[in-house]
Amino acid sequence: MKKIIATILIITASFYIPNGATAQKTILIKCGKLLDTKGGKVLENQFVVLKGNTVVSISNTASKADSTIDLSGYFVMPGLIDAHTHVLLQGDITSEDYDVQVLKESIPYRTLRASKSAEKSILNGFTTIRDLGTEGAGFADVDVKKAINKGVITGPRMQVATLAMNTTGHYPLKASDYAWELKFPKGVIEITGADEARKAVRQQIEQGADWIKIYADRGYYRLADGSFRSLPNFTTEEITAIGDETLRSRKKLAAHAMTRDGILAAINAGAISIEHGSGMDEECMKLMAEKGIYWCPTLFVNEYVAEGRAKLGSPINLYFQQSIEATFKKAIKMGVKLTYGTDIGGYDWNLPQAADFTYFVKWGLTPIQAIQTATTTAAELLGMQGKLGEIKEGAFADIIALKKDPTKDINALQNIDWVMKDGKVYKN
Repeated sequence: MKKIIATILIITASFYIPNGATAQKTILIKCGKLLDTKGGKVLENQFVVLKGNTVVSISNTASKADSTIDLSGYFVMPGLIDAHTHVLLQGDITSEDYDVQVLKESIPYRTLRASKSAEKSILNGFTTIRDLGTEGAGFADVDVKKAINKGVITGPRMQVATLAMNTTGHYPLKASDYAWELKFPKGVIEITGADEARKAVRQQIEQGADWIKIYADRGYYRLADGSFRSLPNFTTEEITAIGDETLRSRKKLAAHAMTRDGILAAINAGAISIEHGSGMDEECMKLMAEKGIYWCPTLFVNEYVAEGRAKLGSPINLYFQQSIEATFKKAIKMGVKLTYGTDIGGYDWNLPQAADFTYFVKWGLTPIQAIQTATTTAAELLGMQGKLGEIKEGAFADIIALKKDPTKDINALQNIDWVMKDGKVYKN
């Protein structure tokens, strides 16, 4: 009798689940082709086992699971990462486009639109984004992130930068465009002096910022020799204070910087990613390669806005467009670390989020190298290596699938057929 009771107790214990908890079920995914992003190889007929929101094994033999997903006719790979987005913007070719959003759309209305942008991102196969500034919408990006994490709305994992920073008078909306006696909102938080800079960093981190973003330069112009220069926005004391306060708070600094004037100042202040960088020179490239600074070139958005802005009297984006291919090729040759970022929101969210891959491959990367910029390299930038950007044991179950093979046609990434984030299917 004692043996029977003991046996019952052992069996019962093996099925015991603490109050409030549920057993995590396993899922077996049959993969026709599976991309090993770390090794840069395409594997055939692999089986991925998930438990909860985590990958527990990958092998070439099937194992038992609670349920099975058959992707044997698909190309399977980790969810993509877009390291430069703006969910609270909906395209701004002209300053008027920008002003309308900031002046005529309330922050609640823009946040509702942002929820749709976030949904589009995950359905595009981008299961993680770094959102770099709300452009006048306060800390609404933190709310979007919270709503996603709590399952209120559908969207990708997010790291957010809240209010980007600039110095007083150097960012839209421009008071000179309107009646001078009126006080208008700004697209950024403005500071004057090192003390204000430190305070602004602390305020943003208090409100939930994962990153601090600065606009390091402005007033871009082309010299007779074809090189580019600009006006730096911050004094050395101001930008140094921002970088110091960011790093001592264990956060990271991203810098919108187009030319050497902003790029070198931002790197010296502690920035680990340069956004856009369309007019960088060889000195910038050398320093970025030496220090392991990430470059988000955001190529499609520049082409998207170039002609419209030129018609209104600002041809600088056209000039960048004429030289960026050579700049890109030289930067890659010099070893600059490239990460995928689109600046979508700067262009319409209904346009392809995977458009920049086309430029990467056209200008010298292999398709797998291009994909790595939006997987393993982007995961490193976000401090999530081993958890994102790979399908491996211990990584999050962020997985996408498509019918075509993007290692043969990179444009296939513009049509994702199946999306999973955290072990939950969002597109089937």
